[in-house]
Amino acid sequence: MTMRKLFGGKKEESGTGIKKIDSELPKESSDSKLTDANYSRNKFYKKGIAMMADERMDDAARAFEDALRIDPGHVDSLLKLGYTRFHMNDLSSAMEAYNKVHEIDVTNAESWNLKGLIFYRQKNYDKALECVEKAIDSNPTDGMSWYNRACYHSLLNHIPESIEALKRSIEIDVKNAKKAVRDKDFENIRTDEGYRRIVEVVVLESVRQGYRKVGQIVWTTMVGKLEVEDAARKLVEKGLLIKTEKTLGLQKVEEYEIVPELAEKIGVEKKGFFGAAKKSQPIVIQNLKDISEAVHGAKTAIEKGDVKEIILSFDVFIEPSKKGGQMIEYFFEEHRDIRLFKIRLTDKGSEYLQDNKQKMINLMDNIEMMITKKLRSEAAQSS
Repeated sequence: MTMRKLFGGKKEESGTGIKKIDSELPKESSDSKLTDANYSRNKFYKKGIAMMADERMDDAARAFEDALRIDPGHVDSLLKLGYTRFHMNDLSSAMEAYNKVHEIDVTNAESWNLKGLIFYRQKNYDKALECVEKAIDSNPTDGMSWYNRACYHSLLNHIPESIEALKRSIEIDVKNAKKAVRDKDFENIRTDEGYRRIVEVVVLESVRQGYRKVGQIVWTTMVGKLEVEDAARKLVEKGLLIKTEKTLGLQKVEEYEIVPELAEKIGVEKKGFFGAAKKSQPIVIQNLKDISEAVHGAKTAIEKGDVKEIILSFDVFIEPSKKGGQMIEYFFEEHRDIRLFKIRLTDKGSEYLQDNKQKMINLMDNIEMMITKKLRSEAAQSS
């Protein structure tokens, strides 16, 4: 387990981990300054996120503290303050921030998960497990809480419990399988048959993504060659993969393909010569711009407070016929969050909107910042 488990787990970036300078933050009119009682608080909060993205943790902490001086009960600022303090190795201040969150809402799952990571850092795995259990009680669909639970059980040598928790995390998010095979916290369970089946999931997913040679799978997953070959053999025996041989010069190269019936159900990707998915740059840029336009529409609907309009705007991010596919490809975690927001809005309506309006706006802000970074990256590659 690494500290990248913090916001959604071992991701390279979280929703807030995007470089963003103050001049690029959304501009509020003078009218909004007068009508929005939280204008100053939100300005400091966004500044803190920008500082976090630039890994300026001292500056980020000060910005979140400024936001909390205006609104001491702002949960998002408390969570981010705890995050910055954790990364500054000030564990007591991080715990203090999370405790304040629980004074406001004792069921806050994210704060319980983050508390668990403090105990994990201190190698107090029993206490870490207690915290993540409470996180799961509050939010049973959070894949990273289940993943962390699996880690703590493994470190405590609770093999069956670790395997079950890991399976649950993978059911929620298949990407957790790939994380698990590289995670040293699972050393205690690597010989278990249940863990070996998880390696099979990783190999199958790699083939689905277009990596058909053993060497490619080893390179992309960091799983050992013998483990990959063993998993591939079992998948062939189970009728999920087909093994083929191709002649390249004087050499015969083994490749694997997903059986046609399964391929039709789950879809497969084709890779270019160097393994990267073939996709022209203009298409990527246009997709990002389309998503950005959808973000603006969703934010307008959220600010208006029209539940039906919000649900319709969320459909753009979810439906495969609209931008669902691109959202899964570029913003997988955010796509899942939007799906959850839509489900709960459909069930609970304006009551849920009232309690979660700011979280929805923050999510849209984060997507907007991520789009800015990706557009910069695409522009840099073309220059």
